[in-house]
Amino acid sequence: MGHGGRLSVGKVPPQTLRKLVFPHYGARREEVLVRPAVGQDAAVMDLAGDLVVVSSDPITGATEKVGYLAVHVGCNDVAAMGAIPVGVVVVLLLPEGTSEAQLDSIMREISEASREIGVEVLGGHTEVTPGLPQPIVMVTALGRASGGRIFPSSGAQPGDQIVLTKSAGWEGTGILAADYGAELARALPADLLQRARSFCWRISIVREAVVASARGARAMHDVTEGGVLGALFEMADASGLGFEVWESKIPVAAETRAICQYFGIDPLRLVSSGCLLVAAEDGEGLVQALAAEGLSATVIGHFTPGSARVLVDADGRRRNVRPPESDELWRVRSPRLEGQGS
Repeated sequence: MGHGGRLSVGKVPPQTLRKLVFPHYGARREEVLVRPAVGQDAAVMDLAGDLVVVSSDPITGATEKVGYLAVHVGCNDVAAMGAIPVGVVVVLLLPEGTSEAQLDSIMREISEASREIGVEVLGGHTEVTPGLPQPIVMVTALGRASGGRIFPSSGAQPGDQIVLTKSAGWEGTGILAADYGAELARALPADLLQRARSFCWRISIVREAVVASARGARAMHDVTEGGVLGALFEMADASGLGFEVWESKIPVAAETRAICQYFGIDPLRLVSSGCLLVAAEDGEGLVQALAAEGLSATVIGHFTPGSARVLVDADGRRRNVRPPESDELWRVRSPRLEGQGS
C-alpha cells in the first residue's frame, strides 16, 4: 500500500516518524540499550562495559561555516546523553562546480571544531552530487559514557524543573545574521549583527552537559530544529509527560529579538543548537552550579503529569500550545529560495 502524502520542508513530524520510520529497526541487538524514538537524538550501546553513544545529524539550513556547525551539532547530541565525544565520521555532499578551495575551507572548519571539543575525525565520505544547491555536511558523532550513566530525554519525572542554557533561537540567530547580513544591515545596527554572527561560534553544549550530568540532571535534550518549543515537546513526548513553561522566563537575546522581529518569526520556534534543556529535581541549584562555571542557564518551567503542554504568557494567561510544524528558519528561507528559482 502506498503513502500519498507529501512531506513538508524541515524536520519530519513525529506522527510520520512513528508510522514510516521507527517500525524499520533492522535486526535487534542485545548491545543496544537506547533505540530511536521521538525526542531521542542518540543511540546507546553497551560494548564490554563501556557505553558508546552514537548520533547523526546533517546541516541543511546554513550556507556559512557548515563544517564547523556540523561537528558541534553532532557532538552536542552525544553530550546531551551524558557522554564525552570521542570522534566524528563526516559525509560531504558537494554541488557541481565546487572548487578545491571550498572543499579545503569546509575541512578546515571541521578540523577547527573538532579540536575545540577534543574529538578526532575518524573518516567518512566525500563526493560531488548533481542537483544540490549548496553543500550538505552530515556528521556521525561517537562518545563514551563511563560508569554506565546516561541521561536520555525520556528520563524526566513529574515535578522536575526545566532548565534552559543560553537563550532561545541561538543557532538560528547566527545563521540568519550570516546568511542575510546584507539585507539585515539595511534595518539593524552593524554592531548588533556582528554580535549575532558570533552566536554560531558558541554552539557547543558539551561543558553544560558535563556540569549538568554531575549536578543532578535526570534527563537532557539538545535544542535543535523547532527551537525551544520543539525540544520541549520532544522531551515531554519521550518522557510521557506534560509541561508548563513561563514565556517571560525564557531568555531571548536582544540580537535574536531584533532579527526575529525583522523577519516576523517566533524565537521560541527557531533552531537553537547551543542550548541545552535539562530536567532536574533542583533546577535552581543546577543553575547556580552552571553559573559557577561561567555558564548561563534559567529555570523556565516544570514537567507535569498527563499530556497538557501549557505556555503561560507575561500576563499570567495560560494556553495550550502545539508543536512547531517546521522550524522558523524555513519560513525565512523558503520565499527567498523560490525567488531565486523564478
